[in-house]
Amino acid sequence: MSLTLPPALAPALALLPDFALILLGGGLRRVLQLGDHFWTGVEKLVYFVLFPALLFSGLVKARIDWSAAGPLLAVTMGAMAAGMVLGHGARLFRISPMSFASQYQCAFRFNSYIGLAVAGKLFGMPGIAAMAIVVGVMVPPANLVSVWMLARHGEASVWRELARNPLIIATVAGTAANVAGFQPPEVLLQFLGRLGEAAIALGLLAVGAGLRTANTKVGAGATAAAVYLLSVKLVAMPLAALGLIRWFELSGVYAGVALVYAALPTASSAYILAQRMGGDGARVAWLISVGTLLGMLSLPLWLTML
Repeated sequence: MSLTLPPALAPALALLPDFALILLGGGLRRVLQLGDHFWTGVEKLVYFVLFPALLFSGLVKARIDWSAAGPLLAVTMGAMAAGMVLGHGARLFRISPMSFASQYQCAFRFNSYIGLAVAGKLFGMPGIAAMAIVVGVMVPPANLVSVWMLARHGEASVWRELARNPLIIATVAGTAANVAGFQPPEVLLQFLGRLGEAAIALGLLAVGAGLRTANTKVGAGATAAAVYLLSVKLVAMPLAALGLIRWFELSGVYAGVALVYAALPTASSAYILAQRMGGDGARVAWLISVGTLLGMLSLPLWLTML
């Protein structure tokens, strides 16, 4: 006799293996005590090799409905814009200007690793291809606004960094190959496929290994600002995306990918940026970690609303 599950539980159960990998990564870091050097190496491998291979192969093999890609990007841009605007509300709380500049990016930046894993799990290769397009288009403005708010580097260095971003390079190359009708040899596709399979597991383990939930002693203003920014990222952005999805009448894979994107927790790269630019890295790390854990609960709930 088969067990029929309530519809509301279906997304949560579908995403459970991916979320379990995140928790496993956190457990492995503490139990095996592999150290920062090991996990930094894993993150570099995923960022520079495995995820670019996943993006490129997904875009090359997928049949992309370019007529629907425009509304998809309009929805994701609108959701990000909502996060950027609402994120300024954190200024109302009693936190220093540099702490605000550091934490502001947590209102709209997104974790590409989790996004690609969830899109692939729910929608297969078409979902990965759609999320790859979103990642390639949304990463530059997210990085530009974050760096500008921290106000430490000039625009030239920002553009140079974006031009070297392996995720953007892979997205541009994969999109160009798709449009041109280029079909890589089967051997190359299998090679890229193997790398892509490793990308999901190692990427999620690295996300879990980076979780930092130990909170430092802060005032009521800092706590209120953190709650506000988490609400913007995990509640306001998905709400904005849901409204835009219905406005543009998106459906199917593109609707699901747009909502997944908006509901994603903040990327760990926000912590790296804050640290490099002399910001409040400790608070950003805490926000990312708590947001990731809360996102495991909120993301499946949002998917039930499509």
